[in-house]
Amino acid sequence: MSASLTTALKKQYCMVESMNKRGFGSIGENIATDYLEKNGFTILDRNYRSGRYGEIDIIASENEYICFIEVKTRTSSLFGTPIEAVGYEKRQKIKALAWTYIKYKNLGVRNMRFDIVEITGRRRNEEFLPDNINLVRNAF
Repeated sequence: MSASLTTALKKQYCMVESMNKRGFGSIGENIATDYLEKNGFTILDRNYRSGRYGEIDIIASENEYICFIEVKTRTSSLFGTPIEAVGYEKRQKIKALAWTYIKYKNLGVRNMRFDIVEITGRRRNEEFLPDNINLVRNAF
Protein backbone atom coordinates (compact mmCIF):
# COMPACT_ATOMS: atom_id res chain seq x y z
CA MET A 1 0.00 0.00 0.00
CA SER A 2 1.48 3.33 -1.01
CA ALA A 3 0.19 6.78 -0.22
CA SER A 4 1.24 10.34 -0.88
CA LEU A 5 1.38 12.47 2.21
CA THR A 6 -0.89 15.44 2.74
CA THR A 7 0.54 18.91 3.20
CA ALA A 8 -0.59 18.94 6.85
CA LEU A 9 1.22 15.66 7.57
CA LYS A 10 4.36 16.93 5.84
CA LYS A 11 4.39 20.07 7.99
CA GLN A 12 3.76 18.08 11.18
CA TYR A 13 7.07 16.21 10.88
CA CYS A 14 9.33 18.58 9.04
CA MET A 15 11.19 20.21 11.95
CA VAL A 16 14.15 18.32 13.34
CA GLU A 17 16.26 19.57 16.22
CA SER A 18 19.10 17.20 15.47
CA MET A 19 19.34 15.48 12.11
CA ASN A 20 21.57 12.70 13.46
CA LYS A 21 20.86 9.07 12.60
CA ARG A 22 18.78 8.37 15.72
CA GLY A 23 16.79 11.60 15.41
CA PHE A 24 16.14 10.91 11.75
CA GLY A 25 14.95 7.39 12.57
CA SER A 26 12.65 8.72 15.29
CA ILE A 27 10.98 11.05 12.82
CA GLY A 28 10.32 8.11 10.51
CA GLU A 29 8.90 6.05 13.38
CA ASN A 30 6.56 8.90 14.36
CA ILE A 31 5.34 9.25 10.78
CA ALA A 32 4.87 5.47 10.50
CA THR A 33 2.97 5.27 13.81
CA ASP A 34 0.50 7.95 12.72
CA TYR A 35 0.10 6.33 9.31
CA LEU A 36 -0.56 2.91 10.82
CA GLU A 37 -3.10 4.24 13.32
CA LYS A 38 -4.95 6.10 10.55
CA ASN A 39 -5.10 2.81 8.63
CA GLY A 40 -6.67 0.73 11.38
CA PHE A 41 -3.66 -0.57 13.32
CA THR A 42 -3.55 -0.47 17.11
CA ILE A 43 -0.07 0.36 18.41
CA LEU A 44 0.95 -2.00 21.22
CA ASP A 45 4.57 -1.00 21.74
CA ARG A 46 7.39 1.08 20.28
CA ASN A 47 11.13 0.58 20.38
CA TYR A 48 10.91 -2.80 22.12
CA ARG A 49 14.34 -4.06 23.24
CA SER A 50 15.45 -7.28 24.83
CA GLY A 51 18.98 -8.55 25.31
CA ARG A 52 21.41 -8.63 22.43
CA TYR A 53 18.85 -8.83 19.63
CA GLY A 54 18.37 -5.12 19.12
CA GLU A 55 15.04 -3.39 18.72
CA ILE A 56 11.67 -3.71 17.05
CA ASP A 57 10.51 -0.25 15.95
CA ILE A 58 6.75 -0.78 16.21
CA ILE A 59 4.58 -3.63 17.47
CA ALA A 60 0.94 -3.29 16.44
CA SER A 61 -2.19 -5.33 15.92
CA GLU A 62 -4.27 -5.46 12.78
CA ASN A 63 -7.30 -7.73 12.80
CA GLU A 64 -6.10 -11.13 14.08
CA TYR A 65 -2.39 -10.37 13.56
CA ILE A 66 0.33 -9.09 15.82
CA CYS A 67 2.58 -7.12 13.48
CA PHE A 68 6.26 -6.57 14.10
CA ILE A 69 7.17 -3.56 12.02
CA GLU A 70 10.55 -2.25 10.92
CA VAL A 71 10.60 1.38 9.77
CA LYS A 72 13.13 2.56 7.21
CA THR A 73 13.39 6.22 6.29
CA ARG A 74 15.48 7.35 3.33
CA THR A 75 16.24 10.51 1.41
CA SER A 76 17.87 8.72 -1.50
CA SER A 77 17.94 5.35 -3.21
CA LEU A 78 21.70 5.69 -3.79
CA PHE A 79 22.35 2.72 -1.49
CA GLY A 80 19.15 0.86 -2.38
CA THR A 81 15.52 1.12 -1.42
CA PRO A 82 14.47 1.24 2.24
CA ILE A 83 13.26 -2.38 2.17
CA GLU A 84 16.63 -3.52 0.85
CA ALA A 85 18.23 -2.15 4.03
CA VAL A 86 16.50 -4.88 6.06
CA GLY A 87 18.89 -7.73 5.38
CA TYR A 88 18.93 -11.34 6.49
CA GLU A 89 20.61 -10.72 9.86
CA LYS A 90 18.23 -7.88 10.77
CA ARG A 91 15.25 -10.05 9.85
CA GLN A 92 16.52 -12.90 12.03
CA LYS A 93 16.99 -10.54 14.97
CA ILE A 94 13.46 -9.16 14.57
CA LYS A 95 12.05 -12.70 14.47
CA ALA A 96 13.93 -13.66 17.64
CA LEU A 97 12.74 -10.49 19.37
CA ALA A 98 9.16 -11.19 18.28
CA TRP A 99 9.20 -14.56 20.04
CA THR A 100 10.72 -12.93 23.12
CA TYR A 101 7.95 -10.31 23.09
CA ILE A 102 5.19 -12.94 22.74
CA LYS A 103 6.64 -14.89 25.67
CA TYR A 104 7.29 -11.80 27.83
CA LYS A 105 3.76 -10.49 27.31
CA ASN A 106 2.34 -14.00 27.85
CA LEU A 107 0.33 -13.78 24.62
CA GLY A 108 0.26 -17.50 23.83
CA VAL A 109 -0.20 -18.67 20.26
CA ARG A 110 -0.88 -15.72 17.95
CA ASN A 111 -0.86 -15.01 14.23
CA MET A 112 2.30 -13.02 13.62
CA ARG A 113 3.32 -10.92 10.66
CA PHE A 114 6.51 -9.05 9.82
CA ASP A 115 5.98 -5.76 7.98
CA ILE A 116 8.20 -2.96 6.77
CA VAL A 117 7.20 0.69 6.45
CA GLU A 118 9.26 2.53 3.86
CA ILE A 119 9.32 6.32 4.11
CA THR A 120 10.97 8.42 1.46
CA GLY A 121 11.48 12.15 1.50
CA ARG A 122 14.10 14.82 1.34
CA ARG A 123 16.16 16.91 3.72
CA ARG A 124 16.25 20.67 3.60
CA ASN A 125 18.58 22.14 6.21
CA GLU A 126 17.18 20.95 9.55
CA GLU A 127 13.93 19.69 8.01
CA PHE A 128 12.77 16.32 6.72
CA LEU A 129 10.03 16.60 4.12
CA PRO A 130 8.35 13.20 3.65
CA ASP A 131 7.01 12.41 0.20
CA ASN A 132 5.74 8.84 0.37
CA ILE A 133 4.91 5.97 2.72
CA ASN A 134 4.82 2.37 1.58
CA LEU A 135 3.55 -0.36 3.91
CA VAL A 136 4.82 -3.80 2.92
CA ARG A 137 2.75 -6.45 4.70
CA ASN A 138 4.35 -9.90 5.12
CA ALA A 139 7.70 -8.45 4.05
CA PHE A 140 9.53 -11.47 5.46
